[in-house]
Amino acid sequence: MLKIEVTGEREGQVTVRLQGQLVGPWVDEVRRACAPYLGNDHGLTLDFFGVSFVDRDGVAFCQSLRHGGATFTNCSPFVKEQIYA
Repeated sequence: MLKIEVTGEREGQVTVRLQGQLVGPWVDEVRRACAPYLGNDHGLTLDFFGVSFVDRDGVAFCQSLRHGGATFTNCSPFVKEQIYA
């Protein structure tokens, strides 16, 4: 299960806060939550404060977001190592 909350939509900056595990079908849900803010003038930040695990699809998605200019906050060392590998 994964809780997704879009917050802080101000001054062109949006934060997507995640809690749970970024796995399986939840990766597509996060993709849908982020889609309106990609490729335009919004800065996108994913807040991983409550994320305990990211599977292979989640890592690939996060890496594509990172290459697209998204930033990540509050990653555990384990999650950070996966995303920035």
